[in-house]
Amino acid sequence: MKGRLLVLDERSGRQAAALLVDGRLEELSIDPEGDTALPGAIYRAVADRPVKGQGGIFVKLPEGSGFLRQISGVAPGQRLLVQVTGPAEPGKATPVTTRLLFKSRFAIVTPDAPGLNISRQIKDEDRRAELSALAEAGMKGADDRLGLILRSGCAAAEEDAIAEDIAAMRGLAEAVLADLTGGPELLVDGPSAHDIAFRDWLDPAVDDADTDPGSFDRHGVTEAIEALRTPRVALDAGASMMIEPTRALVSVDVNTGPDTSPAAALKASIAAARDLPRQLRLRGLGGQVVVDFAPMPKRDRHILDQVLKAAFKTDGDANLAGWTTLGLYELTRKRDRLPLAELLP
Repeated sequence: MKGRLLVLDERSGRQAAALLVDGRLEELSIDPEGDTALPGAIYRAVADRPVKGQGGIFVKLPEGSGFLRQISGVAPGQRLLVQVTGPAEPGKATPVTTRLLFKSRFAIVTPDAPGLNISRQIKDEDRRAELSALAEAGMKGADDRLGLILRSGCAAAEEDAIAEDIAAMRGLAEAVLADLTGGPELLVDGPSAHDIAFRDWLDPAVDDADTDPGSFDRHGVTEAIEALRTPRVALDAGASMMIEPTRALVSVDVNTGPDTSPAAALKASIAAARDLPRQLRLRGLGGQVVVDFAPMPKRDRHILDQVLKAAFKTDGDANLAGWTTLGLYELTRKRDRLPLAELLP
């Protein structure tokens, strides 16, 4: 199918969502089991103890500990509002931040970051003026600490829907910011898989949606997930790349297949570089990533540099470190979701 298709289903009794673009799986979200703290959840926490040498402090959460990469202005015993930024690694505290975001499909309210802002993706000046008026009306009389960002989905949205989102996020932010009394407590749950799909994947608008049971099987999502559970990713002309997470890093090895010529090596490496962001995102892999591209002359590395830069352009939390002296390519990517291998062991 051509176009963008939103598919909602369940996996092992848990919410699951997928976005297909021209028939290819581009986004995948599956709810974890149990009481795992979901990214985006907001807690009232209690500062515990600083960690020497790591520039952070542990905070007490209702279930376990969080780790806040901030010490300045935080004292043990202090009540804090924190938001989960990513999944907890095995044996480690949940990563949290005090920079809260109250996010809906059209609006993001930003405590301690005042100002009214409109997505740069909205270019039409008349539309920007209309949205600016909506933002001013929606935030009139709000606490000076609160800022607002209108997302790119506002470009074609109904004004009533945008106003409702602004009011809902402003009200939620004001209620949470006033709730600092008491012990550790979950104040706002993180978004479920279906919530994420409706909030973040409908921009640009999807062409169709399937929300009935069995939709993953009908549209090939189940088959695509099974392919993600294996290290091997098939590329053109018999080439492939192997993606294997270890405790320290994610290892990626690119192979040319039967054709070992320099041209085939460059072609396989370019194909791998273009697909790497999608593969890491769908597999839920992040942290340090080391890529062993197919052997090629050093003079061709600049080609891969440009391909990687373009491929990771929309993956905003990636840092492309570059080539090592051993000819490997290093990058880091934020861990923003649980690895697929943990969600579906």
